[in-house]
Amino acid sequence: MHMADALISTPVALTAGAVAASLLGVAGYKVNREKGMNSRIVPLMGVLGAFVFAAQMINFTIPGTGSSGHIIGGILLAAFLGPWAAFLTLSSVLIIQCLIFADGGLLALGCNIINMAAMSTLVAYPLIFRPMVKRSQSVVMLTVASLLACVVGLELGACGVTLETLMSGITALPPKTFLGVMTGIHLAIGIGEGLATAAILCFVVKARPDLLAVTATGRFESGHSLRKVLIWFGVATVVIGGGLAFFASEYPDGLEWSIQQLTGSTELHGSSDVVTATLEKVQTSTSVMPDYDSNLSGILGALMVVILVWSVTSLLTRNRNKIQKEE
Repeated sequence: MHMADALISTPVALTAGAVAASLLGVAGYKVNREKGMNSRIVPLMGVLGAFVFAAQMINFTIPGTGSSGHIIGGILLAAFLGPWAAFLTLSSVLIIQCLIFADGGLLALGCNIINMAAMSTLVAYPLIFRPMVKRSQSVVMLTVASLLACVVGLELGACGVTLETLMSGITALPPKTFLGVMTGIHLAIGIGEGLATAAILCFVVKARPDLLAVTATGRFESGHSLRKVLIWFGVATVVIGGGLAFFASEYPDGLEWSIQQLTGSTELHGSSDVVTATLEKVQTSTSVMPDYDSNLSGILGALMVVILVWSVTSLLTRNRNKIQKEE
């Protein structure tokens, strides 16, 4: 669902960028102030972010459509980290994808953060997943909650893409038709992500149900339990990013497929103004591995996510500790 710059106008992009930046600021504040948060969650955020980065590289085919999809990972992250830490982690993934791999336009980065990170971690998780799982963490409840939350998060993101293109005046994509195609294909993708999310959560929670953010209090006090989780996700990241990603579907993803249904092509060519041209040059200079064209893209990208998330969250927790000492 990564939007390209051609899908939005500069005013819409700048507005979305301001909203995304504000949400990131709030996320930083929330992570800094959260009482249940401690330094042990810093490596977990990094490793989970790396896992989601690697998992997003695996596009799975949507049968009978000629389209593919990949997980967003917002519900999975929020299940372990809570909504704000998850939003910060997933946004870091999107930033690395944009700057290093040119996956999604730099002008459209704010829209992508809102559509993919905010809609899943800050809307679908607290409104759907968390209330359901608070009542029960059975396999059935985790599966139903994961399915509903992932579908809603993706559908909201699909609606966001449609609204942003409408406000941008993209006439090649009639809003009603585009909305129908987008929500239809992302319903199928959401079901796929929901099943994958449920499988991962059931596997981890079966051994340590206290690792869910909705049940954890002062979580990850046990270094042993944290190490096990880090090892599980670390190994999975290496396996996925270093091997399984090569078997990803070559069909266009849900957004590209939707555009193709309406225009005959998976891409649009928008007009370029000074802001767009400048940001395109910036992205060209930073994207050292565009379109994941290196065999090491999965591993290197995951490592970059770990470094970025670890750096940001370490700074936040360090600042919090200083504030608490002063108080």
